Amino acid sequence: MTAATNVFGTRSSRMAVILRLPWLNWKLVLGVGVLILMILMEFVGPVFWDTELARVGSVPTNMVPVWVEADKSLGFKEGSPDYPLGSESNGREMLALVLVATPRSLKVGLIAASLGTITGIILGFAAGFLGGWLDSSIRILSDAWMTIPGLAVLIVIASYVREFDINSMALVIAMFAWPGPTRIIRAQVLSMRERGYVQMAQISGSSVIDIMFKEMMPNLLPYLAATFTSTVSSSILAATGLEILGLGPTRIPTLGMTINNALRASAILRGMWWWWSFPIVMLVTIFMALFLMTIGLDEIANPRLRGIQQ
Repeated sequence: MTAATNVFGTRSSRMAVILRLPWLNWKLVLGVGVLILMILMEFVGPVFWDTELARVGSVPTNMVPVWVEADKSLGFKEGSPDYPLGSESNGREMLALVLVATPRSLKVGLIAASLGTITGIILGFAAGFLGGWLDSSIRILSDAWMTIPGLAVLIVIASYVREFDINSMALVIAMFAWPGPTRIIRAQVLSMRERGYVQMAQISGSSVIDIMFKEMMPNLLPYLAATFTSTVSSSILAATGLEILGLGPTRIPTLGMTINNALRASAILRGMWWWWSFPIVMLVTIFMALFLMTIGLDEIANPRLRGIQQ
């Protein structure tokens, strides 16, 4: 009985330790799970639904969602179980459109945030750790770059680019995604540079690269992840703004371009709420998931936020 109790007690204590691990923050897990599901839409969606219906003229136009009664005086058609979320005026089925557009909009944010964060890591570490004239130059450059009205410049660039695809948009947005991560990482590196383990590594003769990326980087991971998620949010917001203005990839369905098409077709005035509301719901879901991830990462980086007394 004692041995069994010890076994079960050991297992339960191990489970309790696992559940108390800071990385098992429920906000972080929920946010990551939602984003993974949205990324998988691109691969799993065609298995369960015909995403070819997102093409123009694939289905009858102006069909209401299946649970809505059609107002035929406004030119709407009755919904069908074959098209549960209805269709828009260009003959595209809304469920297929959402399945195709959501991962592509998320892809723009991920690419732009990845490029911006990587640039911020390199410049932030160089400025914070090496200091001197390099620190002054990078700090002045990032401060000056942040004063530039990014959206206005993006509009000018997008209006002159002939072929604007997902990757092109991400590269353009990444031009304005690096100053924020650079400032945050520089501030953290300046604080960590004076800590004992960094000074011991310097005394022991470790190279600058080893100190930055082997000693300091692991302690910065929560801050880097939180910076990345906030940069993804701002990048998606910038991309959506350009797309709503009609400056996005016209041949590739995205959430912003879907909203732009709805506005151009006066969907709000015509009462076609399903045309613009489903893309907005997906955008809000993306932002909420990223917000939960940011809060979870903040709690991991700051033990006081998760109720641990130090």
